[in-house]
Amino acid sequence: MPYLIPPRTPLTPEQVERGFDYLLALQMGGGAAVAGRAEAGPQLAFVMLRLAEDIIWPGKAIDGESADPCADSFALDEVGCVLLSALRDWARDSPTTAALGIARSIIRFVENVIPDPDGHGDTRATLETMRDERLALAHAMHFAPGGHY
Repeated sequence: MPYLIPPRTPLTPEQVERGFDYLLALQMGGGAAVAGRAEAGPQLAFVMLRLAEDIIWPGKAIDGESADPCADSFALDEVGCVLLSALRDWARDSPTTAALGIARSIIRFVENVIPDPDGHGDTRATLETMRDERLALAHAMHFAPGGHY
């Protein structure tokens, strides 16, 4: 069953930077590295959830080798929908504790599903590439004529 993504305002460049700073600190140093770095409040939970949506939706798409839908693509689509649904519930029900868990879910998804751009198995490099891509998109959306600034 397809899940509809409600229309959303794009993340600001500052939100993208804050979210990826949190992800990279967690990836490189674990929970202790982010403990004093950013308050894990509702705003950070919102940013983490939006980053999860932006990363998981394209990450579960059919790969370039096989343009035809297959059982694996349908299974990956459903798993992605279930994961996002659970993350949304967590962010809604407990925004102060959700940020760290959502961030860990994003990192695990990236480690296991998204290929490393350099082919070295370095999740940090993948996250940095994603950050750069999303920052460019956020700048384009927010500073374009009719943008949000």
